[in-house]
Amino acid sequence: TLSFTLSSSAIAETPQERGLKIASDAERANDGFRSESSTMEMTLINAQGEKTVRRMQSRSIEVQGDGDRSIITFEWPADVKGTRMLTWSHKKGSDDQWLFLPSLNRVKRISSRNKSGSFMGSEFAYEDLGSQEVEKYKNYLYLGDETLAGRKTWKLERTPVERKSGYSKQILWMDPEYQQALKIAFYDRKGELLKTMELSDYKAFGKFWRAETIRVTNHQTAKKSALVWRDRTLGVAVDETEFESESLSE
Repeated sequence: TLSFTLSSSAIAETPQERGLKIASDAERANDGFRSESSTMEMTLINAQGEKTVRRMQSRSIEVQGDGDRSIITFEWPADVKGTRMLTWSHKKGSDDQWLFLPSLNRVKRISSRNKSGSFMGSEFAYEDLGSQEVEKYKNYLYLGDETLAGRKTWKLERTPVERKSGYSKQILWMDPEYQQALKIAFYDRKGELLKTMELSDYKAFGKFWRAETIRVTNHQTAKKSALVWRDRTLGVAVDETEFESESLSE
């Protein structure tokens, strides 16, 4: 029995097993935040370096047994004020997403084939807005340890399950302490590097870590987008009826 125990424990994890374990551990570490409320500033930078700034409010709630739900409301400037984006993330199947456009006074459902499209002219795609459920990806692969911005990270590769995803694969640099990514590289359907997302200025909210700055660089268009959090609260009381598509136009 002893020799069997020793030989079993000596069998190393495969890169796939290690990759899936890292992703699953990170998801578990981020469970239990209940809800989140924040204000953010989004900056769009075109290829010429010209900037457009927008201010938004965001709220999200955890859903037992499924992905999170979130709503983003644009508050400034006037041309986007009142625009709202509602996302119901799912562990399996395509996320449900609705966009309320005040100029048309109508709610538009985002179809699966449009999830790879640009969200409000930014370098964030609609599919980037959902919560990062483990089940949304397959073929997790641990690629090794790497130091990034002076911090040890685990480098992983994952493939979206969604056939209509705009990405063929993603490379993540996961921070073991934060249990969050420091960087994500997104590859287009042709397998070419499309954009890089860098997450920085991490701040602790109890046991949960959140990035206060996210910067996205599109390597194919030279456009950039940045999200900066101005304030954030976790575990606040939230009215769940806010997260219904019928409430978007109210």
